[in-house]
Amino acid sequence: MASFHVMADAHGSLAQPTVRRIDLADLGDVLRLGFEDFWAKPSHYVFLCLIYPIVGVILARWTTGGNAIHLAYPLMAGFALLGPLAAIGLYEISRRRELGLDSRWTHALDVRHSPALPSILLIGAMLVALFLVWLYTAQSIYTSLFGAQPPASIGSFLEDVLTTSRGWTLIVAGNAAGLVFAIIALATTVIAFPLLLDRDVGAVAAIETSARAVLMNPLPMAAWGIIVALLLVVGSIPLFAGLAVVIPILGHATWHLYRKLVEPVGGERVRRPM
Repeated sequence: MASFHVMADAHGSLAQPTVRRIDLADLGDVLRLGFEDFWAKPSHYVFLCLIYPIVGVILARWTTGGNAIHLAYPLMAGFALLGPLAAIGLYEISRRRELGLDSRWTHALDVRHSPALPSILLIGAMLVALFLVWLYTAQSIYTSLFGAQPPASIGSFLEDVLTTSRGWTLIVAGNAAGLVFAIIALATTVIAFPLLLDRDVGAVAAIETSARAVLMNPLPMAAWGIIVALLLVVGSIPLFAGLAVVIPILGHATWHLYRKLVEPVGGERVRRPM
C-alpha cells in the first residue's frame, strides 16, 4: 500500500533532485528514444492509447450537439493540459523497459502500486482543476464578447469568429489565455510524474523540480512545449486517430526527457535495452 508521502519524501524531508542543463539536440534524442519504446511493441501501445482518440471524438460530438460549439476548441486545447497525467502508464512502460523488466502493456497499470501514488493523485487533481479553470476562462471570454446565448449553428459560429472584430478578439484573447495555462502546466508538471514514478520525493518536490528544470532550460523547454502542441494538432486532424500514435510517442519521450533533465540518484548509469 502506498504511503502518504505528499508534502515530503519517504524520509520526511523535502528532496531537491539535481537538475541538469540540456540543449535542443537533446529533444531530438528523446523523441527518437520515445519512438523506439513505441516501436518495440506498437500494437500494445496503440491498444492502450485508443482511449485518447475516442475521448476526442466524444468531446467533439458533445460540444457540437449540446449548444456548446464555442467550447469545442477550448476542450480540445485544454485536453492537452491533462496529457502529463493521462500518459503516466506510458512512463511506467518506459521505466520498466529501461530496467530490462517485462514491459507488456498490462504493466502500465502497475502505477496503482507506486509508493508515490498519493502525490501522483494530488498533482493529477491539480491538473484537473487547472483544466476546469481553463474551461471557465474560455467560457467567460466568449460570454464577454458574444453574450450568454450559445451559437445557433457551427456555420454561424465560424462566420462570427472569422469575419467580425469580436471574433478575432476571441481568437487572440482565447489563445493568449490558453498560452498562460499551458505554461503553468508545463512549468509545474513537465517531469513531475516521471520523477514520482522513479522516486517517492513527494508532490512539492516534484513540482519544484519541474519548475527548476524549466527555469534552467528555458529555450529547450519552450521548444518542447511547441513540439508537443504541434504533434497533438497533427494527431488530431484525422478525426483524432493520429493521437493513438502521437500520445504514446510523446509519453515515452517525456520519460527520456526526465532522464536528460534530472541526475540519477547516486549518479548511476541508466541502462537501455538492446
